[in-house]
Amino acid sequence: MIPPDEFRRVLGHFATGVTVITVCDRDGRPTGLTASAFTSVSLEPPLVLVCVDHKAQSYPALVAGKMFAVNILGLEQEVVSRRFATTKIDNKFDGVPFTLSPLGLPLIDHSLAQLECATVNVYLEGDHTILVGRVERSHSAEGAPLVYYRGRYDRLSGPTP
Repeated sequence: MIPPDEFRRVLGHFATGVTVITVCDRDGRPTGLTASAFTSVSLEPPLVLVCVDHKAQSYPALVAGKMFAVNILGLEQEVVSRRFATTKIDNKFDGVPFTLSPLGLPLIDHSLAQLECATVNVYLEGDHTILVGRVERSHSAEGAPLVYYRGRYDRLSGPTP
């Protein structure tokens, strides 16, 4: 088995989009975290998954909740990604414009796309939990994605249609 540092270094060669996973806690306060471990699972029904570190501040709210939102960040939202990635800020939504959706989920304004998901399965694996969500509502906008590659934020090269 390879050591964690080697695993992280090798996986850094896989470019990913950047998302912020959001939910409201039991007291109705919005909370969330930056995640690059996100993917689609199925078209019929529409399913996605996200992997959440057990040490994440919003982990208890995500696991206890029945729903979560995926905010796919645009190129201009690096500051938002960094804010939700840190553990040093208690209220990560302070100063971040968001809208509470009809399903009660905090959606980050100006995101490239948003998915509102009902949690259908939760799997504990290693130091993360895999949340599988059925997409109930979605929204998308024009723009370039924020990309993470080899430990830093990046952009796609060349024009995108």
